[in-house]
Amino acid sequence: MTDTNRKIQELLIDYAAALRDGCVPIFLKSLTRQEGQMIASSSEFWDAADIVRILNDVGFADKAVTADVGLFASRVDANVVSRLKKAKTSSRGKRSTGAKSITKTQKNEKPI
Repeated sequence: MTDTNRKIQELLIDYAAALRDGCVPIFLKSLTRQEGQMIASSSEFWDAADIVRILNDVGFADKAVTADVGLFASRVDANVVSRLKKAKTSSRGKRSTGAKSITKTQKNEKPI
């Protein structure tokens, strides 16, 4: 990707290699201003890039790794339970503060 002023075909080859290797940002950084403008205005490049993406998806479909969301879901559940517990304890605290406490003098007073 160090060659400057590449033609559309060369840019497409470099793009396909970058897509395969997972380094598309490096490919984009390697573009000169002229190459970027050429890519932006070329429908041929975009049509070929779509085909390259499809072939890449098909070629590496068996090696693709999908994220396991089980850990994420269990953490969300734990946070929900934690918030529910906090809400219960804070509501208990509000109820107990509303009741009057009996002081020692009130206990020792005798009713008339």
